[in-house]
Amino acid sequence: MTAPSIRNVSEREARQVAEAAREQDWHKPSFAKELFLGRFRLDLIHPHPTPAVDDVRRGEKFLATLREFCETQVDGARIERDGRIPDETVRGLKALGALGMKIDPKYGGLGLTQVYYNRALALAGSASPAIGALLSAHQSIGVPQPLKLFGTQEQKEAFLPRLARTDISAFLLTEPDVGSDPARLATAAVPDGDDYVLDGVKLWTTNGVVADLLVVMARVPASEGHKGGITAFVVEADSPGITVENRNAFMGLRGLENGVTRFHQVRVPAAHRIGPEGAGLKIALTTLNTGRLSLPAMCAGTGKWCLKIAREWSGAREQWGRPIAQHEAVGAKISFIAATTFALEAVVDLASQMADENRNDIRIEAALAKLYGSEMGWQMVDELVQIRGGRGFETADSLAARGERAVPTEQMLRDMRINRIFEGSTEIMHLLIAREAVDAHLSVAGDLIDPDKTLADKGKAAAKAGGFYARWLPKLVAGPGQLPRTYAEFGELAGHLRYVERTSRKLARSTFYAMSRWQGKMETKQGFLGRIVDIGAELFAMSAACVRAEHLRLTGSHGQEAHQLADAFCRQARIRVEELFHRLWTNTDELDRKVVSGVLGGRYTWLEEGVVDPSGDGPWIADATPGRTTKDNVRRPYQ
Repeated sequence: MTAPSIRNVSEREARQVAEAAREQDWHKPSFAKELFLGRFRLDLIHPHPTPAVDDVRRGEKFLATLREFCETQVDGARIERDGRIPDETVRGLKALGALGMKIDPKYGGLGLTQVYYNRALALAGSASPAIGALLSAHQSIGVPQPLKLFGTQEQKEAFLPRLARTDISAFLLTEPDVGSDPARLATAAVPDGDDYVLDGVKLWTTNGVVADLLVVMARVPASEGHKGGITAFVVEADSPGITVENRNAFMGLRGLENGVTRFHQVRVPAAHRIGPEGAGLKIALTTLNTGRLSLPAMCAGTGKWCLKIAREWSGAREQWGRPIAQHEAVGAKISFIAATTFALEAVVDLASQMADENRNDIRIEAALAKLYGSEMGWQMVDELVQIRGGRGFETADSLAARGERAVPTEQMLRDMRINRIFEGSTEIMHLLIAREAVDAHLSVAGDLIDPDKTLADKGKAAAKAGGFYARWLPKLVAGPGQLPRTYAEFGELAGHLRYVERTSRKLARSTFYAMSRWQGKMETKQGFLGRIVDIGAELFAMSAACVRAEHLRLTGSHGQEAHQLADAFCRQARIRVEELFHRLWTNTDELDRKVVSGVLGGRYTWLEEGVVDPSGDGPWIADATPGRTTKDNVRRPYQ
């Protein structure tokens, strides 16, 4: 058999591949799923879940060790200048056991909970975002997590001890012409006896330049005895035929070891296949259900740093006779940073603790945390740059050279920008979450809008949908959020929870109305769906903030201050929610589509005149034809 070339697939085929990869059923309750359906299930998140005593002891002990290491052994400025993490720093992380934070102790790992793993990433990422990315890519999406969930006992025993202490891993899915549309995946894994032979090119392989072990997604062609499909493999990074052709350079995260990896006739034992053939995408998506929490955890850590710098700088800098923090224009930004940091930490801790308890399905919660954390994290850093003014735009080295504190605000802005793209861009996250949010509707009425279904199928679907909506719609009219004493135990925050309950029903009504109006065209209304998801994200964050504040009050830990922060956040969030509801029906979506058609049709090329294009020559997308490499191998494992 020969390796397939770049695949051309229809939009329908692409959707079918994505749909087949997602988890189809809901076996456990989901707070966020219920929220989108207009059911505010506060009982699923309150009282706030708490970690076991042993988990806290083990987690706090490691955090203390990691903090000392970050304060004394990590030189973030050096990593930024040199564009790489020093070998001795990585050796130190290995000695701490940081590579095995989520790996079971029986395999040599630390066995930290998701809560403490995320707190460790936030801490390490504050010392150097490149270190946070290294550790996250290794454990959240690299080889350990797929093996933990889907690996055989033999695979776990063979690889996990290495991954816990010595070996760095990377996740290879993206290709030069394949991003969030895996149906086009071209890297092939052709069966050959007891092996598979890999051919293809992978792009943006975070950790790929320094990795020892890779988890690779490749397409197995269907043949006798082989189901085929996109399949996951554990691959030794030094296998013959693997070439790291380039180490990529980026706007930020300059210490990130991200590259282009070519496979040419690479033999991989069948025993290294994770799960059955065709299960690769499902494995990847399941891995991300909790893996996505690492990124918002680091965004929350960035918010903490922003708050510290904003507080110190705004109290020291005076203009017009008083500290700039006392000027309302600056004070509003500081309030936003403080309140949003509190909410982000609440979202991450709540979702992480639910992941540890494994009693709820958190696929939507994790996706919302990633979406919301990356968007709000970016806004917080952007506001900090504005608070710092010209000094926010100036590099830390330049500030130090002229005698001022070396605050890397502009670096943080550059480093944070990728989070809106990493592990699913904001636009893709909107679509992914929207698909899950309307799952209940598609389960009962999907056949009504499916062009391939027969009239008989549509008739059955209509009857099924009629029964569902007859029971569901009346419940969206009134609820406990309209009663003045509901959630009274939350004190001044009770009104915000009543607002969330009322607004979740309004959100569900809006979604139903849109489905009734657009039916099969609903999936093309990406602007509308994005706003629906953003409203849900705000409501989830409000809920998490209130529950966390009340938890802190009951445990006697800064309860009054937490309530104030939660109150401020919820009031800010309510303004954003009302604007999003307005924009559901008052927007420029239709006009935007016309303008885009004109742009692509060349009607506005006259508007591009009067400038020069500094871009270089070359194709928009690099050639990824399988074959022998023509470049030197720039792989550089840590020593």
